[in-house]
Amino acid sequence: MSFLSKDVKIIEQLPQKGGRTWSPSRMRVPRKCNEKCYINRVLPVLQKRHAVQLNKFDYRLSNKLRDDLQKLRCRVNYHALKFTDPIRQMGNELVRRMRLRSKHYIALHLRFEPDMLAFSGCYYGGGEKEKKELGSIRRRWKTLHVTNPEKQRRQGRCPLTPEEVGLMLRALGYGSDVHIYVASGEVYGGEESLAPLRALFPHFYSKDTIATKMELEPFSSYSSRMAALDFLVCDESDVFVTNNNGNMARILAGRRRYFGHKPTIRPNAKKLYKLFLSKENTTWEEFASRVRTFQRGFMGEPKEVRAGRGEFHENPSTCICEDTDAQTKAGNVDSRKLGKKSKNDVVVITNDDQKEDEDAEWSPETDYGEDQADLQDRGLYNGTRLDYEDVSSVSDEPELEEMLSD
Repeated sequence: MSFLSKDVKIIEQLPQKGGRTWSPSRMRVPRKCNEKCYINRVLPVLQKRHAVQLNKFDYRLSNKLRDDLQKLRCRVNYHALKFTDPIRQMGNELVRRMRLRSKHYIALHLRFEPDMLAFSGCYYGGGEKEKKELGSIRRRWKTLHVTNPEKQRRQGRCPLTPEEVGLMLRALGYGSDVHIYVASGEVYGGEESLAPLRALFPHFYSKDTIATKMELEPFSSYSSRMAALDFLVCDESDVFVTNNNGNMARILAGRRRYFGHKPTIRPNAKKLYKLFLSKENTTWEEFASRVRTFQRGFMGEPKEVRAGRGEFHENPSTCICEDTDAQTKAGNVDSRKLGKKSKNDVVVITNDDQKEDEDAEWSPETDYGEDQADLQDRGLYNGTRLDYEDVSSVSDEPELEEMLSD
């Protein structure tokens, strides 16, 4: 409330009229809703009912807004909104414990929950048991059509398996000595699914392994609080990796760009798909070389994505100004000038229709987070390469050769 006091007046409670509190009118705005959309759709209802409750508006806001509104958006996302003190304190403690184990660590946001896989319509080779289990979950969404799992995979719409993520990271040069923090919910297949990833990265941690049940008790009954802890640990990691570019991954990527830049590795699933299919017939050297080739443009480099492209949450370019002295201040986070806020950020009617600038390789085709919320409330590189392994060279990895030939 104090941080945004010059932008908008925020109240803690709805006012009363005639001894009764205003009853807000509930609305759900369409996707990509811009200034004109809010003026035409929401303002008339607000003027009539005096109070409006907007459901799911946060990730339905258009990627294209005026610069002053985009900067207001950044002030809200990155400065005004904070997790509560207990969440921040526990999150910082988890980060501290990871740093005690290793100076550097990777955080992996592993989306491989049963409902996530069911929503994707993908198939992972589990036979009739998998088809029956995921099929029954998928039927919760009445609007989902029957999909072709092979086509979904071919088009890069399927989350990578834990093993595939592990192989991708090893191919990119991260050795078995790397410490990895895994942020995930219930992994489909349980320990059997995670075993190949653990074999590749024995220094494998999660909030459940570096904190006690008693410490997590205030959070464990609320999936959103547990996710918040993972968010904080992922945000502080040297490299953030995702197996599926969902809402949390996109928001984290944007935040890491905004605060001085730390990379986010996104799998080029469309290209990696065929490589994983043929891995049994490929040497490790060839496999690793092709992974590095396919991952160009997906490694979270500072200028990897043009300004204004993709989801604003993932690429808040309007709020990140380039310092002309950056070359002489490499690695200095303060050299990146934050966008200054205007004293009069207001919404106005615009005559130009906003065009959706979607990049097929950048934005996911499905919005699992939004549809999942309908079912239930669920809750490295800092300018220098880490001292793991040189990604330009591939060492002799007999255990990886064996895994590829399995």
